[in-house]
Amino acid sequence: MKKFTSVAILPLATALFAFAQFGCASPQPTTSTNANMATPAPTPDKAAIEAELTKIENDWPRIMKEHDATTVRRIEADDAVFVYPDGSAGNKEQDIKDMESGALSFDSWEVTDIKVSVLDNDAAVVSGRSIIKGGKYKTADGARVPFPSDQFRWVDTYVRRNGQWQQVAGAITPVMKAAASPAPKPSPSPSASPAMKASPAAKVSPTAKASPTMKASPVMKPAVTPVKTKTP
Repeated sequence: MKKFTSVAILPLATALFAFAQFGCASPQPTTSTNANMATPAPTPDKAAIEAELTKIENDWPRIMKEHDATTVRRIEADDAVFVYPDGSAGNKEQDIKDMESGALSFDSWEVTDIKVSVLDNDAAVVSGRSIIKGGKYKTADGARVPFPSDQFRWVDTYVRRNGQWQQVAGAITPVMKAAASPAPKPSPSPSASPAMKASPAAKVSPTAKASPTMKASPVMKPAVTPVKTKTP
């Protein structure tokens, strides 16, 4: 009886030991595949982003006209960098200074051809064209210098920080009017060669005058033999 009991107890003990080993084993390490599975970024609401940035760009004529430096401080990032039409570099500080001093003036300002390229939920690039009539810039000596052109192309980069879209970079360049090439003058039609003057009709050789009719030689009179007279 003991023998059968010991035989039965041995497999049971072995099973319990195995269970204890597996149950106490440390959890399997996370595989690299699982570790790399990141939460997908939310799909950007392109329509909403385009509408918001388009509104900002369309507000620039008002901002410039009213010298609204407060809005510039809010829209432009503190670390923003810019390239002006003359090729010089600028920043937010310079923009605010120009805004407050009224350095820029114009008769009309139209923003058109706006295109918003959404990069992700918090970044986008906007390009467009501005048509400015009567634009002038006040130089350090107080002179008013006309803008180099009445049309400009520009590109602005925006990022969303703390829920607020801010411009972090921008560049603007004048659209120079191409000098109109003078219309090529039509090649002068080759003057018709003066009509070849008809060669003067060869003068008809004067009709050779008929040789004067050879006058008939006078008829030779027969020599008259003198009649001898009788001797007296």
